[in-house]
Amino acid sequence: MDNLIKIYLDTSVINFLFADDAPELKNITIELFDNYIQTNKYSTFISDFVLFEIEKTNNIEKREKLLNVIEKYRIEIISSNYQNEIMELANKYIENRVIPKKSETDAYHIAVCVLNNINYLVSWNYKHLANVNKEQQIRMINIQQKYLNELRIITPLELLSYE
Repeated sequence: MDNLIKIYLDTSVINFLFADDAPELKNITIELFDNYIQTNKYSTFISDFVLFEIEKTNNIEKREKLLNVIEKYRIEIISSNYQNEIMELANKYIENRVIPKKSETDAYHIAVCVLNNINYLVSWNYKHLANVNKEQQIRMINIQQKYLNELRIITPLELLSYE
């Protein structure tokens, strides 16, 4: 299991399992979960920040569905060993205007991945995460902060395309 590619799912990916208003993206997400995550093709992680976002879901039924996904697919929750470092690195992304303050949880997702040597942060969030410009800006900040691991930020479709 240690040699598997490590992926981190942000909250958008789990949400899209239930996105009836976006059937194409929903189907891609279902394929990711059924053919890659459930079969343990990757080591799959989330963090407390994903759980925090799910807990903010007002619709109780939807919140339960989202939480059940984590259990059903046995997605590992990364322990918060680097809490101070996560906050500091996330603040660098915000200070450098790579991630807006109002979307600070996105900065936390990135920092968790960097500090835990995750290979791919998987997201449907094109605006703040899954786009090459953001990825390049994040890489520059990581290098300035002496984090040299190569984190790729991609969509579920791109992850399926790498196969």
